[in-house]
Amino acid sequence: MKNSKRHKITNHTRAHSDKSLAGKPKEQIWMYGQHAVLAALNNPQRKLYKLIVTSKNILTTNYPIEPEVVDKEVIEKNLPPGAVHQGIALLSSPLAKKELEDILGDSSDQSILIVIDQANDPHNIGAVIRSAAAFKADAVIVPERYTPQSTAKVAKSASGALEKIPLIRVANLSRTLDHLKNRGYWCAGLTADAEETIAGASLSGKIVLVLGAEGRGLRRLTKDKCDYLIRIPIDENMNSLNLSAAAAIALYELKRI
Repeated sequence: MKNSKRHKITNHTRAHSDKSLAGKPKEQIWMYGQHAVLAALNNPQRKLYKLIVTSKNILTTNYPIEPEVVDKEVIEKNLPPGAVHQGIALLSSPLAKKELEDILGDSSDQSILIVIDQANDPHNIGAVIRSAAAFKADAVIVPERYTPQSTAKVAKSASGALEKIPLIRVANLSRTLDHLKNRGYWCAGLTADAEETIAGASLSGKIVLVLGAEGRGLRRLTKDKCDYLIRIPIDENMNSLNLSAAAAIALYELKRI
């Protein structure tokens, strides 16, 4: 396996603004939910513009932007219908785009990357990012097309992990898998019809865990690019697991081996 040094990602200077709730530029997004907002407040790579809460008691410590106490209706009118905001919302900049090479440059000999093949549910993607953070994966990689943007829904489902785990968007997933193999990674595709289990495959070294969308699973071309096809042994009466549940189990197994 090849070793190399990572190019450091520099933190952007945090900026603040007195912009009103209305008329926000496109480069600003509303985030909501306690874990997602508090993690964003602690991330120096985000610019912070406005923090609104239903009570200052929600905040357990001081943060670099003064909160404004508002009625919950003020929060709700700025968020998608049904958003579970938990009494807190933050107007901030999106995260700066991360490049794959920034991640590969400092990857260890036991690096784990996650590739999601055309999943389109932001809640599932966020949950996979949360599992990636829990098991110290280096990044989650998704195709640019057919994948939701890093929206507040993704951030809320990631429960703060979007601030820790890079979500890398690539133009061509097939070429990306080839590139990763050239950089010393083994690509392991998770699929229900594989002959080997994760434990049985005895994977080691740098691993790319490749996950398919729910229902459709891995596309044929994506399967063909994998060095291994592996499965999670579940009851034969069940077809599959939820994407985020499968990711968590697979990551646990890879860390345990």
